[in-house]
Amino acid sequence: MASLNVGNLGEYLREQRRNAQLSLRQLADAAGVSNPYLSQIERGLRKPSAEVLQQVAKALRISAETLYVRAGILDAERDRDDVETRAVILADPSLNERQKQVLLQVYESFRKENGFVAEADSGVEDDADAAVDGAASVRNPHP
Repeated sequence: MASLNVGNLGEYLREQRRNAQLSLRQLADAAGVSNPYLSQIERGLRKPSAEVLQQVAKALRISAETLYVRAGILDAERDRDDVETRAVILADPSLNERQKQVLLQVYESFRKENGFVAEADSGVEDDADAAVDGAASVRNPHP
């Protein structure tokens, strides 16, 4: 299987795991992912979701934002406030994955409306518009 272009995420994770003096199995257990899956991430064969990266970061006691950037989920050159906002949304344990994605889509639609374009989020606009419409109908069920 060819290595995916996920930067040096796998190498970085391996280094952080070793610094924390954890075996692959221990980190997998602490993060709630399978041992083979974590091994594939470390070898660059899999690109994990933001949720998996959040779990791994929590288990390693490191910044999830750093992992998001290394995985290509966030662009290192983006405005610092944008990166922090996205990281906070993705790290919020009170939201489920669907809610996080909808919130990020709405956030991105507002940024686009205000002149901030994110190339990495192409195709988000239509979903965001639908999410905004859906949120409006929830707030105002009787127009």
